Amino acid sequence: MSKEYDYLHLGVNAKIARDFNKRNTTVSAGFAYSMDDLDPVGGAPTPLTPMLDVGDTSNRTGDQDKDVLDLVVGVTQVISRNLVVQANYSYSYSDGYLTDPYKVLSLVDGTTGDTLLRSGAIPAEGGPSHQFLFESRPDDRSKHSLYTQAKYYMDGKVLDISYRYMTDDWEIDSHTLELRYRWPLAGDHYIEPHVRYYTQTEAEFWRLSLDDSQPLPEYASADYRLGDFDATTLGLKYGWKTRNDHDMSVRLEWYQQSGDVPGEQIIGNQAGRDNYPDLDAIIAQFSYRF
Repeated sequence: MSKEYDYLHLGVNAKIARDFNKRNTTVSAGFAYSMDDLDPVGGAPTPLTPMLDVGDTSNRTGDQDKDVLDLVVGVTQVISRNLVVQANYSYSYSDGYLTDPYKVLSLVDGTTGDTLLRSGAIPAEGGPSHQFLFESRPDDRSKHSLYTQAKYYMDGKVLDISYRYMTDDWEIDSHTLELRYRWPLAGDHYIEPHVRYYTQTEAEFWRLSLDDSQPLPEYASADYRLGDFDATTLGLKYGWKTRNDHDMSVRLEWYQQSGDVPGEQIIGNQAGRDNYPDLDAIIAQFSYRF
């Protein structure tokens, strides 16, 4: 269970595994089920309605909820003394309120691509100066994933490589390739370089903006997490054992993400703008295990 001021999550999960073939083969299966209640600030907005003045809740509804079911089956196989491989298939089904109540889209002029001014708006009184509509997403989503991993031991060094493919009925396809290489040093110390590459296509209803000369679609979102983007992570971990045989480590990583907007969605002046800005992040982590 986890609780935030506008979100309550309740979940349960279980897993079972069975060894075969002199414990060289392990078959596993698991599930997770969650029930989430959403209580957005001001109430959940009606999809594709305009953002109004602060305190105006005429287009707001009450609390919302969603359920998520996750299933996974997998097999792990010892190939040799130095090599072990794993393969998993997972299925996820979400049902209920899947819209982000805090995400909006700009309503733009169909010729210039500029966001339309809001008639009668008085920004000083707490209302937006331009026209923004709350996003709308389907109320269900099915995802299929295939994950494979191999670990290879080489005279104290360990190569860990994995690949994951995901597809869903929102038309998002993603690929994740990840590699770690653990290199032992003297005195129970080690370093571990890390490389990860991720790429995905945009959801079928992803939009940079909404054209005021066109009818409103049933679903639309400008959330960059649903867009077409690539991401790369480069990192290094340094770890060691303490005198009492506990594990300590420090990790530093650099994350870079860049996206792309389909050409047919660019309108007028949008052609000269950075419509999908790059994202860079530095991640630092300290870990202690006992």
